[in-house]
Amino acid sequence: MAARKALGNPIPVQPLATFRRHVFRFAAGLLLLAATLPDRATLASTTPAPQHPETSESKSPLLDSPFLAPSPAPATANRPLVEFTPPPARTYPRPIETWIEAQIALARLGFSSGSIDGVPGDQSASALRAFQQSLGLPETGQLNDESRAALQLDRPPLTQIVLAQADLASLQPLAKTWLGKSQQTALAHETALELLAERTHASPRFIQTLNPAVDWATLTAATPLTVPDVTRAPILTQAARIEIRLAARLLQARDASGKVLAHFPVSIARDVEKRPVGELHVTIVIADPDYTFNPATFPESAEAQELGRKLVLPPGPNNPVGVAWIGLDRPGYGLHGTPTPEQVGRTESHGCFRLANWDARSLLDLAWVGLPVTVVP
Repeated sequence: MAARKALGNPIPVQPLATFRRHVFRFAAGLLLLAATLPDRATLASTTPAPQHPETSESKSPLLDSPFLAPSPAPATANRPLVEFTPPPARTYPRPIETWIEAQIALARLGFSSGSIDGVPGDQSASALRAFQQSLGLPETGQLNDESRAALQLDRPPLTQIVLAQADLASLQPLAKTWLGKSQQTALAHETALELLAERTHASPRFIQTLNPAVDWATLTAATPLTVPDVTRAPILTQAARIEIRLAARLLQARDASGKVLAHFPVSIARDVEKRPVGELHVTIVIADPDYTFNPATFPESAEAQELGRKLVLPPGPNNPVGVAWIGLDRPGYGLHGTPTPEQVGRTESHGCFRLANWDARSLLDLAWVGLPVTVVP
């Protein structure tokens, strides 16, 4: 007893025995549970084989999940960490549930929120307000119950695609200098991720989130890729007018009745005196234009001042005016695309109105020579 006291507080014999009995019972329970579980081979044999991604658009929980969260990366290249049976496919049409779904549904209707990323920022709120206005709903820009019910998904928000070999073969490094760009055969996409993000109106980071196991540096044409499904039904009418609101940094194409056919975020001139206000008109509509580099337009560029001469840059999505040029009846001014869609509405141009390439291409289908363009403060 003296030795036990020297070690500190005595340990009662009865509680120690009780503790040992609990440990024994817990261990026995674990053994019994292990005996009742099927082994890995049995579990794999009873799990339905996954379908090929090209045969359906609802093959994984990701494609129909209301949260649209990426699936965990596999434990190995051939075997998932946990095997499971996909939940039943959801029925469509249905109301949207998240901001990712809202951005995709709005894009299908022609209300662009810029690069799809699931973040409820100013451009998403602006697109939602335009949608709310088109239905006579309160223009809150908030994803309230009334707006969720009105904004319907007619099919799953995500789909799976593969890039063609021709897509991968078209990629080119982009020269760092104006002179180098003028010597390229095309100002094409540099990477498969850049190409896919532009094609699906999404931010590259969001595409990476949807495809966590993809090695973009070694991507092959046979790789299934999960992407937003932003396919829009063709617009069968041309715009009656275009309205640009400088303060809101948005562009809307409307029909003769005033209905909004398309809504796009837009960048405007950095200098206030270079922002035209009033009535303009379209003078030319060109898809995939080349670009004439004029050193006088870039006084901040040391290279431009050293060159001292104009250069003609070839077409392509990384052309300074992107994939579209819609010229206006004010010299040097136009509506055009850009190779940096994430900066649209957040940075300012030298004077033109800059849109994401996918929005600029959509505008080509609505524009015509003589189309009125009204610019308001």
